[in-house]
Amino acid sequence: MGDVVEEKKDEEIAGETGCVSNKVKSKDAKGVIEKIKNAKTVVVKVGTSTITHHNGTINLLVVEKLVRALSDLKNENKNVVLVTSGAIGVGCSRMGLKKKPESLPEKQALAAIGQVNLMHVYSKLFSEYGQIASQILLTKDVIENEERKLNAINTFNTLFRYGSIPIVNENDTVATEEIEFGDNDTLSAVVAVLVRADLLILLSDIDGLYDKNPKRHPDAKLIPVVYGITRQIEQNCQNTDNSFGTGGMITKLAAARICNSHGIPMVIANGDNPYNICRIINGEPVGTIFVPNGEEDEDERSAGEGQKGQGSCCPAGQAIIQR
Repeated sequence: MGDVVEEKKDEEIAGETGCVSNKVKSKDAKGVIEKIKNAKTVVVKVGTSTITHHNGTINLLVVEKLVRALSDLKNENKNVVLVTSGAIGVGCSRMGLKKKPESLPEKQALAAIGQVNLMHVYSKLFSEYGQIASQILLTKDVIENEERKLNAINTFNTLFRYGSIPIVNENDTVATEEIEFGDNDTLSAVVAVLVRADLLILLSDIDGLYDKNPKRHPDAKLIPVVYGITRQIEQNCQNTDNSFGTGGMITKLAAARICNSHGIPMVIANGDNPYNICRIINGEPVGTIFVPNGEEDEDERSAGEGQKGQGSCCPAGQAIIQR
């Protein structure tokens, strides 16, 4: 996939896409790239479509590359967190189902089946590279309860001290509509804030943020840098058609809002080649980088809040902001 973009001046990017905020500051982008290169704590999120085939089975080739890339980061003495989707999809595959069921009990049962298979593969592969994998399953009530939130933070910090790589997923087996994150883009942003990450990388089935849906428009242009999420950017984003996944580009923008409001840069890159993680850490122009800009315009913030129910994660983000 063509995920490497030529370096362009900020003014050229803004002129070509019409999607970059007017708050364009070259020094901000350069500073963020240096922060990325020196990142101590990195959170990486992989979606269902990245680590599984279309039938829901685990894509072992991609997962092995992912584990190898993360293990190499760990060997550089970085704290690494993997937020993974795919439990329900893998569960569906194990049970011979062609698509995700509608009922909550079925989804929770399939998540229980799929999570075991996911962790078995991750644990085995990480072990082969000399790493200790651990599992953390979260629901939204953890971050909305101060005591539970503190316990989660302490657990992450202790695992870092042990040299372990936490593998995080939503606890689908017990989650209800009231306590679910809704998608792991939201969850990964929340985790990034909890562990005070220096960078969040979202690996997706797309190269980054485009000015229009590239699956429907061949002339769509990749936006290398985003300074603030405008209403126009949100309107240009449409959800994925993947039958096993839950997120889309709109949920990734919501994750960027949470991260950027806490000064954490976020990158969307293509997960077909997990080695993009290493290239991002090396400062190469891969995918789309969301540069924290401090504050958003009032009308843009309102636009984001208006996305509730469409994958936005404002409630979870607000809970974290209060920390």
